[in-house]
Amino acid sequence: MTARTLRVIAFPGAPNLPTFAAIANGCFADEGLELDLKLTPSSVEQARATAAGDCDIACTAFDNVVAYAEGQGAAGPDVDPGYVVVAGATQLELSLVVTPGIETFADLRGRSVALDALATGFAFVLYDMMARNGIGMSEVEMAAVGATPQRWQSVKAGTHAATLTIEPFTSIAVKSGFRVLARSSDIYDSYQGGVIAARRGFAARHPDAVQGFLRAYLRGLAWVRDPANRDAAEALLQERMPEVQPQAVRPVMESLLSPRSGLTPGAAVLPEGMANVLGLRTRFGAGGAVLSDAGKYLDLSHLEALGAAR
Repeated sequence: MTARTLRVIAFPGAPNLPTFAAIANGCFADEGLELDLKLTPSSVEQARATAAGDCDIACTAFDNVVAYAEGQGAAGPDVDPGYVVVAGATQLELSLVVTPGIETFADLRGRSVALDALATGFAFVLYDMMARNGIGMSEVEMAAVGATPQRWQSVKAGTHAATLTIEPFTSIAVKSGFRVLARSSDIYDSYQGGVIAARRGFAARHPDAVQGFLRAYLRGLAWVRDPANRDAAEALLQERMPEVQPQAVRPVMESLLSPRSGLTPGAAVLPEGMANVLGLRTRFGAGGAVLSDAGKYLDLSHLEALGAAR
């Protein structure tokens, strides 16, 4: 039987480890799927590629799904990727990494901060951090730089004073002498960071492919979360992300497996975490509407068909 190619676009980062594991362990091949996995340089490019029909599955932030559904996407109102959430992925701890010499939020006044885009959920987390520490948005220069690798490199090079990072880039930054000024996990008990989304039309036409992807992903997730596979999982992380320094592997894995900041068991979505995302977009988004119904962005029927929903 000829394998079906499934086109997947994701952000670079340790949360891709279940997908890497599913590839390495032949889980997608068992489903008759061949994964064409691309890593995106930014949420804008991810949305454009998905809207153009170049991708079938997007591993993205829950807020990106909400933003485009509400006509507030960073790529503009003419770009509609048609995202619908088919499974959860991560709590996703966001860490505000700052250059040496910055000790408090007050030290950020007059400095520039690198973001993926200026009106995404991760930017809203930063705005909330600043507000909680008495810093107005006009007191800091916001720069749209792209995904975490580009943002981290811009801070490392001194182009910008701070950025929000996910693993493994947080641990890489700390091991490189940079410090974390704040973490989202210290502010929110739950935050729906990553999700697995499909193009709504694709999911409707090809439920077998979506469910095959989810079955393979869940096997990869279970493998990563199994303590018996810890050494092999760390080795796979280093193989697929060679920028992770050996001394950073353990803290990256600890964060990835933490119930406060890591992978979601069973790929479940987090009601409280989604409510926090919607609250931030209500507060900082451009639409002015009060967003409270997470269900309008979800189609969990494919996950439920596998008996995996919780």
